[in-house]
Amino acid sequence: MVLGKVKSLTISFDCLNDSNVPVYSSGDTVSGRVNLEVTGEIRVKSLKIHARGHAKVRWTESRNAGSNTAYTQNYTEEVEYFNHKDILIGHERDDDNSEEGLHTIHSGRHEYAFSFELPQTPLATSFEGRHGSVRYWVKAELHRPWLLPVKLKKEFTVFEHIDINTPSLLSPQAGTKEKTLCCWFCTSGPISLSAKIERKGYTPGESIQIFAEIENCSSRMVVPKAAIYQTQAFYAKGKMKEVKQLVANLRGESLSSGKTETWNGKVLKIPPVSPSILDCSIIRVEYSLMVYVDIPGAMDLFLNLPLVIGTIPLHPFGSRTSSVSSQCSMNMNWLGLTLPERPEAPPSYAEVVTEEQRQSSLAPIAACDDFERALQGPLFAYIQEFRFLPPPLYSEIDPNPDQPTDDRPSCPSR
Repeated sequence: MVLGKVKSLTISFDCLNDSNVPVYSSGDTVSGRVNLEVTGEIRVKSLKIHARGHAKVRWTESRNAGSNTAYTQNYTEEVEYFNHKDILIGHERDDDNSEEGLHTIHSGRHEYAFSFELPQTPLATSFEGRHGSVRYWVKAELHRPWLLPVKLKKEFTVFEHIDINTPSLLSPQAGTKEKTLCCWFCTSGPISLSAKIERKGYTPGESIQIFAEIENCSSRMVVPKAAIYQTQAFYAKGKMKEVKQLVANLRGESLSSGKTETWNGKVLKIPPVSPSILDCSIIRVEYSLMVYVDIPGAMDLFLNLPLVIGTIPLHPFGSRTSSVSSQCSMNMNWLGLTLPERPEAPPSYAEVVTEEQRQSSLAPIAACDDFERALQGPLFAYIQEFRFLPPPLYSEIDPNPDQPTDDRPSCPSR
């Protein structure tokens, strides 16, 4: 009898989304099929699947042990999230080559379904970094007597969802810094930087509106800039390895001595990036927005505003709430943005309360004897008299104006 051959062995997932991309979260059921195509008839001992999810870090460092001695120190660590095994055909033992217990598969295409559930506990988001990764995969193994096993591994993606519609991620982020340049005994004026963004949480594809004010009282030409950075931190054997990568940046106009520049919502778009990883013990992925002033011949003046890149975008209600609260505080704070035109006067008292309503409100109130006796004092007369009295006349002029003061330091005249 001529034995057949394995033409192909593939794995397909039953996707939960419309994009046909296998993406799952903790608690989801991962299901799919192992597709086997053979030419002729084959005999197999087993067809197994092995599913696993784990985070792993690895890096090396060179060490000196003496004047002429050097060695390499390896740092590795691993965290396993789940480990699932199942047998689709055959039995557990496949180390012998006996003819007993073999299964015959005829020529053609065959499908074998599999299914397993991801743990309910939080899982780290799939990630590929410089010194580590978080991976989830399913491996199929076809075992036949007297032949090497046929193996195939296919990865799938896990997202640990981060909802940015939480109070901590909707809160505005702001900061202020100042720097004075010195050269020997000569000191120039300060360079000041203030920056604010409306919230901490964003999703990939969103744009960050940056509100900032840069004042240059030094004698040098400076350039305001902004950049989004991703910081990857890897932990193993009590050590930490950090990698910082630029994600996106922008450049403002050059600022000469004595000039000020204001950003009223300068836009910096977030490109497609991995979400923040905050719950893994050996890999951490964080983001920050750096607003800084590039100073030639000196250390830059910079502000770091923390960011969290999430997976669940901002709801319209959260957007309105965050926008209104943050814009009010920004407009009335240090940014000094343009206020709206003079407000319209409120409606007159006669337009709101008619004479009949006012007279009826002064009529006695029918109530029980105890209540009437309690209201015979002066408090009730006060309430009745002022209940519908008109408010003071509206005026655009402050009757008690304060003397204008300006505590803001100005650049020294030249």
